Amino acid sequence: MDAYCSDCRRSTEVVFDHSAGDTVCSECGLVLESHSIDETSEWRTFANESGDNDPVRVGGPTNVLLNDGGLSTVISKPNGVTSDFLSSSLGRWQNRGSNPDRSLILAFKTIATMSDRLGLVATIKDRANEIYKKVEDQKSSRGRNQDAILAACLYIACRQEDKPRTVKEICSVANGATKKEIGRAKEYIVKQLELEMGQSVEMGTIHAGDFMRRFCSNLGMTNQTVKAAQEAVHKSEEFDIRRSPISIAAAVIYIVTQLSDDKKPLKDVSLATGVAEGTIRNSFKDLYPHLSKIIPSWYAQEEDLKNLTSP
Repeated sequence: MDAYCSDCRRSTEVVFDHSAGDTVCSECGLVLESHSIDETSEWRTFANESGDNDPVRVGGPTNVLLNDGGLSTVISKPNGVTSDFLSSSLGRWQNRGSNPDRSLILAFKTIATMSDRLGLVATIKDRANEIYKKVEDQKSSRGRNQDAILAACLYIACRQEDKPRTVKEICSVANGATKKEIGRAKEYIVKQLELEMGQSVEMGTIHAGDFMRRFCSNLGMTNQTVKAAQEAVHKSEEFDIRRSPISIAAAVIYIVTQLSDDKKPLKDVSLATGVAEGTIRNSFKDLYPHLSKIIPSWYAQEEDLKNLTSP
């Protein structure tokens, strides 16, 4: 970081000495600030026992979605104590009080695991937690497939945060829930939210461009090819092509790669996008009459488009 040095009379790069708590100018060595408080994490255990190496001395963060705010107290098993601890008086009292948030905590952990596997940001995970809490409060989801409910909450959260994922992508981390089960769960959750709010649930519009960068990254495409694909997808929205945005994205990627030096087989495009080969072929046929207006002129010439063959 930079700070103003009174000796150098200008902003210079400073170094923080953690052991002494001093902020020192890197050019003249002047101590600009001393005995500073280090607010970063501190992991010393101060334990004499050699086997106690757990650095955690605090609980988890607060969570307003839980009844106790996530600040409940749990009596841990002392060091060196056998499993008979649970049968002792402390252990019996610990287990006697049931935690009303236990199911919520497990659900939030499952949503966090799915989010991590998909590489989703924290805002999407938090939105999925809020959606699940609203559904759980209505006590109407009992008896339904819990994995499908959690996956559907994550799918809706992605849509509402304008970072959509395909149902197939959600299904890959849904602990065995099928696409049909997730689809039914999504319809059920939307219906429950509409009943609670008294208005329709805003899901956000899916565009083919929402998937382009991720699909192109899966195929290892060059920057120039990715740019051409994004422009082509944007242009395709001007035409009445009655295909799903995911199918259009897959077809555009296939077309753009066929016009480049690094051609991708139809099978590879299908695997990277999760769209069936037959669907890509049909989408290609729908896009073909408009290729001259969709594909950027700087990327391919008219003659190249005429030589393009159907997969």
